[in-house]
Amino acid sequence: MRAARTASRQPRDTRRKQEALNAPLDHRAPLVFDTRELGRRPGAMKRLSRTVPAPKDLGVEFIGVPEGATVELDLRLESVMEGVLVTGTGRAPLRGECVRCLEPLEQECEAEFQEMFSYPDADARSRPTADTGDDAEEEDTLFLEADLFDLEPVLRDAVVLSLPLQPVCREDCPGLCPECGARLADDPDHRHDEAVDIRWAALQELAGTIPDGEKDDQGGAGPDADEKQEK
Repeated sequence: MRAARTASRQPRDTRRKQEALNAPLDHRAPLVFDTRELGRRPGAMKRLSRTVPAPKDLGVEFIGVPEGATVELDLRLESVMEGVLVTGTGRAPLRGECVRCLEPLEQECEAEFQEMFSYPDADARSRPTADTGDDAEEEDTLFLEADLFDLEPVLRDAVVLSLPLQPVCREDCPGLCPECGARLADDPDHRHDEAVDIRWAALQELAGTIPDGEKDDQGGAGPDADEKQEK
């Protein structure tokens, strides 16, 4: 079983997973776990908790977990016929910026995940084969290495899937003024005078420089103007 995926999210980064599969695991790495104490007897279970520093680039464009931030992990390891089923929860702080007003924001993240780590020598009948035609699923399979597994690609997927698509500092954030960029939450009464058509701006400026008396004369409102029209 795998963590539920959202259609708007990209699938697991296959390249990153392949690198994880090819690179030898270091048991000292914060996100590498040892399953030897669990054993291979189906039904055996072990619970553990660990606090680890967040890896680099754990997030998306507008929000993510800062590198080195504290990530709290609660895991349940279950031994099954094919390998070790890992179910868990990760909690970490988030930092980013509001997509409406661009102000910094801080939130908390809680991501749930479940992943199967297969034994390298598992029975071929219980693992995907080329005959199924599902090559992508076979490439997506994670394996134990010397009874070790790397949780980083699983945690990365779970955190990214849990992040908001459009993070905001508050649900009713009004954003920025489209004309001057002012933050509207700081000035709810912020507004601008009605925009003047640039084609009439010069005439309005000229009209403002003419005294009121001269405007009346130019308008032809006097009696002499009527006499001239009769002649």
